[in-house]
Amino acid sequence: MKKALTAALLLALAASPALAADTDTVAPVDTAITVDHAPHPFNVRDLVMMQRVSDPQLSQDGRYAAFGVRSTDYAANKGVNAIAVLDLSHDGRPVTVAAKGASSPRWAPDGKSVYYVAPADGVAQLWRLDFAAGEGGLDLAGHKAPVQVSHGVLDVQAYKLSPDGKSVLLSYAVFTDCGTLACTRRKQDRRAADKATGTIYRKLFVRHWDTWADGTRNQLYLARFGANGQLPAEPTLLSRGIDGDIPSKPFGDDSEFAFSPDGRTVYFDVRIAGHGEPWSTNFDIYKVPADGSAAPVNLTAGNKAWDAYPVPSPDGRTLYYLAMKVPGFEADRFGIMALDLATGAKHEVDPQWDRSPGGMGISADGRTLYVTADDNGQHPLFAVDAASGKVRQLVGNGEVSAYSLAGSRLLLARDDLKHPADLYTVHADGKDLRQVTHYNAAMLANAREGDFEFFTFKGWNDEAVQGYVVKPVGYEPGRKYPVAFIIHGGPQGAMTNSWSYRWNPQTYAGQGFAVVTINFHGSTGYGQKFTDSISGDWGGKPLQDLKLGWQAALDKYSFLDGNRACALGASYGGYMTYWIAGVWNQPWKCLVDHDGVFDARMMYYATEELWFEEHENGGPQFEVPANYEKFNPLDHVKDWRVPMLVVHSGHDFRIPITQGLGAFTAMQRRGIPSEFLTFPDENHWVLKPHNSVLWHDTVNAWLKQWTAEPAAKQ
Repeated sequence: MKKALTAALLLALAASPALAADTDTVAPVDTAITVDHAPHPFNVRDLVMMQRVSDPQLSQDGRYAAFGVRSTDYAANKGVNAIAVLDLSHDGRPVTVAAKGASSPRWAPDGKSVYYVAPADGVAQLWRLDFAAGEGGLDLAGHKAPVQVSHGVLDVQAYKLSPDGKSVLLSYAVFTDCGTLACTRRKQDRRAADKATGTIYRKLFVRHWDTWADGTRNQLYLARFGANGQLPAEPTLLSRGIDGDIPSKPFGDDSEFAFSPDGRTVYFDVRIAGHGEPWSTNFDIYKVPADGSAAPVNLTAGNKAWDAYPVPSPDGRTLYYLAMKVPGFEADRFGIMALDLATGAKHEVDPQWDRSPGGMGISADGRTLYVTADDNGQHPLFAVDAASGKVRQLVGNGEVSAYSLAGSRLLLARDDLKHPADLYTVHADGKDLRQVTHYNAAMLANAREGDFEFFTFKGWNDEAVQGYVVKPVGYEPGRKYPVAFIIHGGPQGAMTNSWSYRWNPQTYAGQGFAVVTINFHGSTGYGQKFTDSISGDWGGKPLQDLKLGWQAALDKYSFLDGNRACALGASYGGYMTYWIAGVWNQPWKCLVDHDGVFDARMMYYATEELWFEEHENGGPQFEVPANYEKFNPLDHVKDWRVPMLVVHSGHDFRIPITQGLGAFTAMQRRGIPSEFLTFPDENHWVLKPHNSVLWHDTVNAWLKQWTAEPAAKQ
């Protein structure tokens, strides 16, 4: 690796026999998949059966951790969510306290209860779990039966407790012309009973990500707990008059709204829909009285780009939030902004830091902001001085995917290229990093993985570009190995030192492949200029980096067999796979394209988030048609010659399935060996366990077919 792991982190990650024997786990579910418990190369069956740790939440005294754990019921073809709690005061084991689809744990302010979301009669409701307290602390194993505290007729989309614990913010998907949740429920029931299935749309979005628009909006409500701890069936609407989603679709969460420290004011971010929602990134932050006595007020109307993720200071005087500067550009750099709530004055806290932070939190004294950000192939946790903007890294080498703060202690969910997420604690100054859960230790002790190393080379314009290589499992010096050359999506993304349940390099290393990947111009974590450079140049600088990076890897790593290599990519990586099929097909024995852009022209009219296409191509297709043809893979089909596996799914509305069908048609008409794999029930990602296994088995078989040694083919 380019940078060595710290000694503390190496100790935390070491899988000793004692550690493996003390593996954390939730209650097992009935499965119908064969998992090899003897030593073996890592494979997709290991991947889909791993327990996924997420959403760490510290109690206010910093002693207890609550978090989510997802296991896999392979027979039922689904993930099963549960909540566990761990006493951090000693080296104990987590206790599963809620199952049956429980998620989103949050501690009550008194630290004696955990709230969470779980279904009741098919509707997602808010529940509370109370723990008895004794001289030794909370009785985690002997907790009381959970209590359902919400009884609404609609699913709770997201929630946040008030600082005093007496009320809660709730998000529901409602018809905005309805005055009650019950009204929305009645409309939905009438629609479901109607034998006519047609829907009339009068504006975009017609569909978004993987869902057809049904006319509802996520709206923000406040409900107060009664003396019996119960919430009213009809809460108070706070987002009155707001034509937008709180939280945003499709991936918004409770980081998009917040209480003031005194609980009297609520802040939230939203993009007003209107007619132009599909080509706008103009999110703004609003404030509204928590009692709903007045309409929301826009605090950031002056910025036509993205303002979001409000974090009030503990003294209530300052509102911190993240803001972009370029309208219509979803990958612009987020800056940390500070808004003086008394005067309305705003300033950027960190203008000198050339990274794009996210996941912002604040210390109890208000002096330190905590954020994560891509940074040179890693995704560390950083501390930012709120006064000076000075940034220091607290935990690096890997990915900090989520964290929680209480006093001087941080609780992290952390992963890397060889380890799925587990929980760690660390002091707020970055010292004393300690792993506190070991959910997949036993599995990883038997599933052998490939070692990895970052490398840097001179890419386009002689600028430094980074990539990494993963050695195949069972690597032997002196041997050559076939190569999976993975091209990342985004395109403003990166292949980092992190764990993935979709494009995981270890699944290829376990099949005997070396893996090479390049963070070409346009990738995140190398400065905003580097990220911006791909816009308008999809087939230019990135292709040069891929060519130069491939040659640099071959020159540096003698075990790479350049004559037995296949290129693979998804989304933008799929676009690039179609592009190189026509303009750089010489090195490759085969190609794998997942949900890629085949026809740049039609992509503009078929996708949903038009702001992305318009920024990347300099405007709408009808205004700048030449820009959409400059790097259009469709125009080079006559030069295609390499066998290709095309994968595209029916619920992918970001890059619709006709793009993949078009490419497969081109391959078949040209007489080039090709296959088409489709999942009618998946979106831009393949998520269901059985589908994930089929995806990997099909891709691996394709790679092996075309990279086999000549003698093995006979």
